[in-house]
Amino acid sequence: MIIDSSKILIVSNIEQTIQELISTLPKHSVRVIKNEEENKYDFLITHAQKAIKEAYLASSSTKYILLCGATFNTEAQNMLLKVLEEPPTNIVFILITLSKSSILPTIFSRLPHQIIKTKEPIIPCELSFTKLELKDIYSFLKQHQRINKNDAKKLIESILYKIEQENIKLNTRQLETFSTAIKLLSLNSRPINILTNLLLTLIYTKSPTQSYSNVHL
Repeated sequence: MIIDSSKILIVSNIEQTIQELISTLPKHSVRVIKNEEENKYDFLITHAQKAIKEAYLASSSTKYILLCGATFNTEAQNMLLKVLEEPPTNIVFILITLSKSSILPTIFSRLPHQIIKTKEPIIPCELSFTKLELKDIYSFLKQHQRINKNDAKKLIESILYKIEQENIKLNTRQLETFSTAIKLLSLNSRPINILTNLLLTLIYTKSPTQSYSNVHL
C-alpha cells in the first residue's frame, strides 16, 4: 500500500490494516493513536490531543500518524480539523475506520479516501427512505426482531447504501446516529433497540436537502 499524503482508509479490520501499514512503511516512522482500553474502539478528545502534540514534534523525515477508531468523537474530529487541513512539514495523517459514516463531512470532504474493505454482498434493504412511514418501520423491525450483532451491522450498512442510492443527504445528527449505532453494537447493546432508534431518527429528523415531505406519521 503506497501512501504519500494524508487520507482516510475505510477498512474491514482496523488492527489488520495497522499491522500491514507498519510492515510497509519506513521503520520507526509510524505512530499509532487509538483507544488502548479493552473493548473500546472510539477515538476521543484525548486521542486528538495526543495526535496534535505528535504532529508538532519536529521530524526530518516523513512521519505517518495513524488515527484509528471504529467511531470518531465529533469534538475530537473538530479539534483535528485545522491540523488535518494544514499538517506540519513531513507529517502524513492516515485515518483508519470501518465506515464513512464515522467521519464528519467537514473532514471527509477535505481528505481523499480509499475503501479497502473485503468485498461482501450488501444485504438488500426493502425500505424506501423517500416514502418512509411508521408502519413500514414497524414491519421492518418485526421482521428483524431476533437479528444478531453481526447481521445488524450489515443491515445498517445496507440502510446507508440504500439512502445513498436514493440521493438523500443526511444531516450531521443523522450521520452521528449511524456512527453511534455501530459503536453500540460493538459494545453488545441489543441490536433491535439500536435499529429502532436509528430508523426513528431518520423519520423524525429532516435533512437540509431532503424535506421528507412524503413521510406520514
